[in-house]
Amino acid sequence: MTLAVLCPGQGGQHAGMFALTGDAAEAGSLFAHAARLLGADPRTWVREAGPEAIHANRPAQLLCTLQALGAAAALKDALPPRGCIAGYSVGEVGAWHLAGLVDGHDTLDLVAARADAMDAARQGEQGLLFVRGLDRAGIDRLCAHREAAVAIVNPGRAWVLGGLRDALAAIAPEALAQGAARVVPVNVKVASHTRWMAQATDAFRRVLADARIARAPRPGARLFSGIDGEVVLNAAQGAEKLALQISHPVQWTACLEACIEAGTTAFFELGPGRALSEMVAGAYPGVEARSLDDFKTLQGARDWLLRAGSRE
Repeated sequence: MTLAVLCPGQGGQHAGMFALTGDAAEAGSLFAHAARLLGADPRTWVREAGPEAIHANRPAQLLCTLQALGAAAALKDALPPRGCIAGYSVGEVGAWHLAGLVDGHDTLDLVAARADAMDAARQGEQGLLFVRGLDRAGIDRLCAHREAAVAIVNPGRAWVLGGLRDALAAIAPEALAQGAARVVPVNVKVASHTRWMAQATDAFRRVLADARIARAPRPGARLFSGIDGEVVLNAAQGAEKLALQISHPVQWTACLEACIEAGTTAFFELGPGRALSEMVAGAYPGVEARSLDDFKTLQGARDWLLRAGSRE
């Protein structure tokens, strides 16, 4: 396997995010379905709603998943049938679609239900905080005896912490004082991937139990679970992990390592944003990593994908 496709989580959405996918005929039905869930045409809404609205939890999860699914539909002829697939946070639900487990419309429905469950579980002012440059022991000390915990483990001693907003605000200056290279709030208003979302895990588990899901990923697709980086072999085992992911840390470093161990030599991030491709470039300097946002046209992205996929 030479190509890994990555589905990002929320955070990278922006007013121009559908510039390449919005007019793609292959993605038309996805945009129409998302419009029913959002209450407006996403292509227009994202340009007019403003930063605060597009970063609200439910719209953010829908927008980012729609972009990933729309890009995959528009570039389907260039994506190789064999390869690795991984999704970051809510991107893991989109990754299930790419792996052939869930229909595109059903995927958007699942994302809406996931976001609703997380909003219902939220108590108090919650959020996420990015910290780079401290080891795990230092991070654990910062979180000890506070309403905060590790939410995502990224390469290069980069961590996303989740919890109550006051606790994260107290951690930020301490992290800098202990030598952190970068500390910034993440524009997400729920404590994703932490124990504060346990109720959402229970609710989403029930949603998945009633969802239309294939028994196993399509042949050639190697899908990785976010909470441990292990291959998803069947829907039953994978669905339980997908539900647990809402309230347990995402082991993104393990997912990327699993892709590399499977023979990946190129990564393609479906967008929006470049966070995942930049992460790969920093962790694996000899591996090609691009995002759809790097290209001015779908044809440019298609040409790159065909070259990357030809190296199997």
